[in-house]
Amino acid sequence: MGIRVLRPITPGTRFYSVSTFEEITTDKPYEPLVVPLKRTGGRNNTGRITSRHRGGRHKRRYRIIDFKRDKRGIPATVETIEYDPNRSARIALLKYEDGEYRYILAPDGLKVGEKLMAGPDAEYKDGNALPLKNIPIGMFIHNIEMKPGKGGQIARSAGVFAQLVGLDERYAQIKMPSGEIRNILNTCYATIGRVSNPDHENIMLGKAGRSRWLGERPQTRGMAMNPIDHPNGGGEGRSKSGGGRQHPRSPWGQLAKGLKTRKKNKPSDKYIIRRRKG
Repeated sequence: MGIRVLRPITPGTRFYSVSTFEEITTDKPYEPLVVPLKRTGGRNNTGRITSRHRGGRHKRRYRIIDFKRDKRGIPATVETIEYDPNRSARIALLKYEDGEYRYILAPDGLKVGEKLMAGPDAEYKDGNALPLKNIPIGMFIHNIEMKPGKGGQIARSAGVFAQLVGLDERYAQIKMPSGEIRNILNTCYATIGRVSNPDHENIMLGKAGRSRWLGERPQTRGMAMNPIDHPNGGGEGRSKSGGGRQHPRSPWGQLAKGLKTRKKNKPSDKYIIRRRKG
C-alpha cells in the first residue's frame, strides 16, 4: 500500500496522487455478492433536494459486506483482496470450509491464503472476530458492535482503529478513533487489528473533476450569495453578512461554528466515560 504522485504534465495532474493498489489481487468482484446501487442525486421520494452537493458520480455496484461475522467457529480462507468503490477501506473475500463466500473489511496486512475465524475461541490474530470480553486489554480493534448481533458500526473506514482499554463484569471500555472513551457491552463482537489502506488520508484529489467522479457537487460560500439565499449573503464587497458582523450560519440560520448540537440528557450519555474533546 502506497501512494503514487503524478508528474505535473497537465494542470489537472499538478497536485494529483493515487493509490498504488499493490495489495489488490483481482479486478473482478464475486458476482453473487454484488447488487445494483441506485443513485438519488440527494433527492427524496418527492424529488426535493434533502442532501445538498450530491450528484453525478461514476456508476457503482454495491458489495454485500458481512459486518456481523456471525459464522462462528468455522475457519475461512482469504481468497482475494479487492477494491471497493463504496468505501475507503479494502475488502477481503473469504471462503468458509462449508463452501460459503463472504466479504469482510480487510484488516491492514492481510494476505491471500491466510486462515481467519470468528467466535469466542478464535486466536488473537488480525482479522479474527471475538467478543470484547475475550480480547486482551490494549489490543487494537475495528468493526465494533454497539448492540450484540447488530453488526459492526464503529471504526470501519480506512486506517482507523479503536483500542480496548478496560473490562468489567458487564462492559468493555473502548477508546474510539475520536479519543472518546465509551462503555460497550462486553458481549459485542469486534475484529482484531486496524482497517486496511491507512494511506487513504494522504491522497490528494488534484482537480475538481475528481470530486465529481465521487458524487460531490460544488459548494458555494454563503458569503458569496445574495441576502435572500443565505443569512451571510449581501453587503458591498466582501462582508460578514450584509455589512455587519455576524457568526457563520447555515442557509436555515443554524450557527455553523462552535454550537453544540448534541441533545442534552441523551440516553447514551451514561455510556460515555470521557468526551472526545476532554
